[in-house]
Amino acid sequence: MAASPMTPPPHAPEFLAAHGWAGAMVAPLAGDASFRRYFRVRDGEREAVLMDAPPPHEDPRPFVAVAEWLGGAGLSAPEILAQDPERGLLLLSDLGSERLRETVDAAPERERELYGLATDVLVHLHSRPPMPGLAPHGLAQWLDELRLFTEWYCPAVGLRVDEEDYRAAWSQVLQPVAEDGLGPVTVLRDYHAENIMLIGDRGGIAHLGLLDFQDALAGHPAYDLCSVLEDARRDVSPEIERDMLDRYMAATDAPASFERAYWALAAQRNTRILGVFTRLWKRDGKGHYRQFQPRMWGLLERDLAQPGLEPVRGWFERNVPAAYRSQPWAEAA
Repeated sequence: MAASPMTPPPHAPEFLAAHGWAGAMVAPLAGDASFRRYFRVRDGEREAVLMDAPPPHEDPRPFVAVAEWLGGAGLSAPEILAQDPERGLLLLSDLGSERLRETVDAAPERERELYGLATDVLVHLHSRPPMPGLAPHGLAQWLDELRLFTEWYCPAVGLRVDEEDYRAAWSQVLQPVAEDGLGPVTVLRDYHAENIMLIGDRGGIAHLGLLDFQDALAGHPAYDLCSVLEDARRDVSPEIERDMLDRYMAATDAPASFERAYWALAAQRNTRILGVFTRLWKRDGKGHYRQFQPRMWGLLERDLAQPGLEPVRGWFERNVPAAYRSQPWAEAA
């Protein structure tokens, strides 16, 4: 999958004109790890965002459903202004250009404040039953996702590993998490600093605008917390991670088993991402994802040092020597 050119699809002007945006200026905004592309649409003082989610590779309807549900739950998601799902086009309200990532990088003194809000968003989200109709994200899905590491990462660095022992070790660590009775909740799955916008005229948790949630599932409440605190694209200080984990547990009256689940799912997620980023490079020609691998290894090794992760830590020690971890990616980083 080669990177898509950042030009609007040929049917975009017709779509925009049909919904009152004839003659609007359309400028590239962003692409992502999928086929989806985003454009900012300007017509005088009006601004909106055009999402191009081309079929058959993408289906914008899950995004619409989750966006409307999140809005109904009191959170800030883009409003759907117009849609043509058959041709993969959505016109969305514009949440602005101020992302959590760049804001905290430029003003580190705001890290605690803004990650506190990001944590509070999850407290609010998890206080209600999951969105109806979501597929499960549990033990079977976690184990299936972990195959990305052995199928893509290991061959890329020239490793042959014990895959049967890999699955057994992860099952030993993750089965207690699946059986701890926490959740299910709505899991956004890609909740991190580059998918969180800051909306200037809204306060409290509504200050944070949510993006990239079309793959939401019903799963464990720890998953999105480790997603935002163990971010593939920016370093979150261990002190902030500890404080936000404590903040969430205090606000939800979570049992001690929540922290065990947090470290186990953080390790699962980071291992999966090591495989995903390798696949994006090898299969899809998106080599810039290699730059994130040293950070992913730093996060994973921190996770594996936690109590309860011994079976998986042992597998990595036996199968993935240090020279096959962050070192192969150092130049790309």
